[in-house]
Amino acid sequence: MAAVRVRVPSLLFSYTNGVKLVEVEANTLGEVMAALERKFPGLAFRVIDEQHQIRPHMNVFLGEENVRDLDTPITTPIEVFIVGALSGG
Repeated sequence: MAAVRVRVPSLLFSYTNGVKLVEVEANTLGEVMAALERKFPGLAFRVIDEQHQIRPHMNVFLGEENVRDLDTPITTPIEVFIVGALSGG
């Protein structure tokens, strides 16, 4: 398992009690999200839908790469950034 540091966006602070950085061990992005859900119930549902897909208005980055597949492997220590899309006009 790889060490993963997850940067939580402010829009999800209500689930993490204001925690901005979470460390977990995982082999895939899906395992990262499962670990976050165990630590902070309800958080993963805000990022992942009922079909186990990343919601269209959410972006997840492994390092600098924007990924949409929860089966994406994690083999080395890395930072994951969860970003909510901005909208408006």
